[in-house]
Amino acid sequence: MDTARITSRRENWRSVVEGVGAYLPEKTLTNADMEKLVDTTREWIEQRTGIRERHVAAEGETTSMLATRAAIAALKAAGRTADEIDLVIVATSTPDYTFPATATQVQAALGMTRGAAFDLQAVCSGFVYAVAVADKFLTSGTHERVLVIGAETFSRLLDWSDRTTCVLFGDGAGAMVLARQPGEGTIADRGVLTTHLRSDGRHRQKLFVDGGPSTTGTVGHLRMAGREVFRHAVGMVADVMDDAFTATGLTANDLNWFVPHQANERIIDASAEKMGIAQEKIIKTVSLHGNTSAASIPLALSVGVADGRIKKGDLVMIEAMGGGFTWGSAVIRW
Repeated sequence: MDTARITSRRENWRSVVEGVGAYLPEKTLTNADMEKLVDTTREWIEQRTGIRERHVAAEGETTSMLATRAAIAALKAAGRTADEIDLVIVATSTPDYTFPATATQVQAALGMTRGAAFDLQAVCSGFVYAVAVADKFLTSGTHERVLVIGAETFSRLLDWSDRTTCVLFGDGAGAMVLARQPGEGTIADRGVLTTHLRSDGRHRQKLFVDGGPSTTGTVGHLRMAGREVFRHAVGMVADVMDDAFTATGLTANDLNWFVPHQANERIIDASAEKMGIAQEKIIKTVSLHGNTSAASIPLALSVGVADGRIKKGDLVMIEAMGGGFTWGSAVIRW
């Protein structure tokens, strides 16, 4: 593999993964459970989406609580304590409150009295966006260690009488500790090698929530034009994956693992096929928790690390597409 020098950044700093962690609420809803709630069948759900079950936060269990549990697991995996973190970024579309930021609630729960914390909202692309933002803070030399979290309680946004959406989503959280480390400025470096983010607000009505403080004064419910989302998803994620390959000189064959947003198994497979990524390189966890929006990629990464598939030095591509539309990709050498 060519280790040609890629775009140089200050001191060639890299954002290196020190640890990942995850948390899923105890309560699960299987496809058999969904048959009792809406007019659907377990076979239809699994064949169309690959989902077998989803987790639902308990009454009183908030997004920040899920995020904190995932953060604690990530810090333990990294061998770090909360007072070694400079910045907390929480990607979420389901904050505890309109304000303050959910990230500040995580910061408080972890006992942090230093650094900064803020939320980032890019729906299902949120974790990719958060990794990109954290990478900028780290490689600029201003921060040393960032806790990046994707956490959602989408069950609070669902219309449980709408069979086209309520079967798809679940609650959960995943976290990653990224640390600034020196590199050589080549694709042989460990850490985040490239990130690419896009959005197109013209597609709002294809995937959105029909409420908000400035419009209805209510939380609202998730609404989706499923066929339209599917049609756009494959092309959009292929676009930013192409950008990543162009920026680094890598190809699909160089990847060890493809860890996409866990929304729908058919979208995952179609995207991989379009980019020439072998099935055995895809990490899929959608069957275990459904679409957990910004939490889905770190949940899948945590599974891949825990079962030994993702190892130090492996090349990992993450990608996602979400409401707005937003979409993005990142390539990380583990």
